[in-house]
Amino acid sequence: LHGNGGNLAWHLGGSWWLPEQGYQVLLVDYRGYGLSEGEPSLPAVYQDIDAAFKWIDSAPETQGQPLIVLGQSLGGALVVHYLAEHPERQPQLKALVLDGVPASYRDVGQFALSTSWLTWPFQVPLSWLVPDADSAINAMPRLTGVPKLLFHSLDDPIVPLSNGIRLYQAAPPPRVLQLTRGGHVQTFADKTWQTVMLRYLDDPQHFNGLRRLGEIPNYPAAPNSNAENPQ
Repeated sequence: LHGNGGNLAWHLGGSWWLPEQGYQVLLVDYRGYGLSEGEPSLPAVYQDIDAAFKWIDSAPETQGQPLIVLGQSLGGALVVHYLAEHPERQPQLKALVLDGVPASYRDVGQFALSTSWLTWPFQVPLSWLVPDADSAINAMPRLTGVPKLLFHSLDDPIVPLSNGIRLYQAAPPPRVLQLTRGGHVQTFADKTWQTVMLRYLDDPQHFNGLRRLGEIPNYPAAPNSNAENPQ
């Protein structure tokens, strides 16, 4: 499930590498995104996520296969809320992987307003115009039936790291927070984090806590850096 910017074609970087590892991938464009008809709106977008689950329920090639949901940015926030409202879906999942997900729509809106001198004085009152009832932080405590891996970049310029920390704190175990480096939802551009996700998916029930499942050198790399490649 992709984020607010672009469409599924723009978010291929999050999943193109999974089929060669033996995973089938279903990419979904919400209504009003890409080639999907209609206009994006809540709660209608949750119907699109539900339609994807129902397709998986009945597709012959998915029967008996473990199911993993990967949600990036807004897509992660949407599916956290969806799963809280549809608890019967939670036991179906082997794991839920979140990448750069906003904990609170209102808080991210306030952060965006704070980055401009023009809107900085109005960041608090204007942010209260952003509906927040569907935010992931409100739904996460109800996701008791699925293991969760949360990726969040220390450098994220759009959804600050505090969002990932708050979601991790609100998540029932088993849960893992893996800190990364780089831009917003650029996690899987680095093979290190691809490997971390694959390692986690081997046995998600037995990973729990703040973990260092992988490391990469600091960003940006210093000139003539002698940093060794991570193992």
